[in-house]
Order: sequence, then structure tokens, then C-alpha cells
Amino acid sequence: MNYSVHVPWYATAFRPDKLEVALGEIAPIALRYGAFAYSVYRSHEDRYKFVQIADFEKKQDWIAYWDGPEFTRFRTLCSGWFQVPVLYAMQDLTAHGEMPGLVPSGDLPDAA
Repeated sequence: MNYSVHVPWYATAFRPDKLEVALGEIAPIALRYGAFAYSVYRSHEDRYKFVQIADFEKKQDWIAYWDGPEFTRFRTLCSGWFQVPVLYAMQDLTAHGEMPGLVPSGDLPDAA
């Protein structure tokens, strides 16, 4: 079974740009813990709203990432940048599609 974990983040006043950078740094670390994909989305309508997604094969790998030293440090250093509680949710992928060879338009940050 694959686990797609969605983490909703909501930035505090005047901190969304800092939170965006910090999420961009912590998200790729999921790959070290066995994730096969990660992404971070920022809402167009509410620039304080983010969703971090990480896809794991095993739930234990997600827990190791979430409770690991990197994420613990992230939550400590950035604690005033987002609202609490942060409640992640496991999702089952029920459908997926993509057009081979097409690249999304716009500038995407380089993967770390």
C-alpha cells in the first residue's frame, strides 16, 4: 500500500515567504526517508496557505521523517511561522494521469 501524506500549513502574519522557503528545504529530505515523491503547493487565492505532499510506500517511513531530527529542527526553528496544530492526513491515490513529454508552464524551483 502506498501512503500519500498531505500536510496543510498556514503561515502566520508576514511569514508566508519565509515558510515557503523553509518548506522547500524540508520537503526533499523526505526522499532520504524512503519517499518516492514530494511536492509543496502554495495557494493562489490565499498566499498564506500551503499543502506539502509526500508519497511513501510504508507508513513507518513517513513517521520516521516526521519525527526525525531534520523535521524536529524545522518545527523548532520555524515555530512562529505557521499556525498550530498541524494535522497531516494519509490519502489513498485512487486515480492519476499525466501527459508524457509535457512540462508544466511557469518557473518551478530546482529539486534539491
